[in-house]
Amino acid sequence: MPKSKRSKLVTLTKTQKKGREGKELLFNQIREALEVYKYVWVFDITNMRNSFLKDVRRDWNGSRLLFGRTKVMAKALGLTQEDEARNNLSKLSKYVKGAVGLLLTSEDPETVETYFSDFGKSDFPRAGQVASVSFTVPSGIIYSRAGQIPVEDDIPLPHSLESTLRVQLGVPTSLKNGKIVIENDFEVCKEGDVLDAKQTRLLKLFGIACAEFRVRLVAYWGDGIVHELDTTHSDEEIADGSDIVG
Repeated sequence: MPKSKRSKLVTLTKTQKKGREGKELLFNQIREALEVYKYVWVFDITNMRNSFLKDVRRDWNGSRLLFGRTKVMAKALGLTQEDEARNNLSKLSKYVKGAVGLLLTSEDPETVETYFSDFGKSDFPRAGQVASVSFTVPSGIIYSRAGQIPVEDDIPLPHSLESTLRVQLGVPTSLKNGKIVIENDFEVCKEGDVLDAKQTRLLKLFGIACAEFRVRLVAYWGDGIVHELDTTHSDEEIADGSDIVG
């Protein structure tokens, strides 16, 4: 009779006392969920936003979404055949690296893939993110959408913002007849730039929500088989977790 891989006791030693309870809680949550759900998915998130993640949690309230230390999550799945929680689940552990989370669910794979391929939310970018668009404020009167829509459908920026643009955001503006103007085109960013705080404030001011929150599915386990969806996460093996396992 094959040895059972369920309900094993695994201790998480060699850790700082502070934070150990959280690691053990995460480990136990994963092990308990593995007894309930049919599939385990590894995913990562582009342009993380807690508000959008709450929407995902709400839509998947019958499943479990878990985040935490990747070494703890990988250890909960199992790093080898000897300590894996379910058959061949250790083969999924190599994808648990970087900023990833786990989705444990009994929904069929087609449902999961369809949901996440359709789920995307736009938001304003943050400092340190890479610009996905190029944007230039055209010369002349500065309008609220700065050339993104026809002038006849737009309105000039309020004159009260002139000092903010000029002093705080570095746009060489002036006031003429109560309108904010610039003499020459002003480049805010180029596609591929790493954005700073001034650039992100300008993009938000002109309503350019060019950051997209999206969940990217990496791989999943079900019925003892691991299916790879994104090869960029399988280039190298994860660490063996020896710093958290006694």
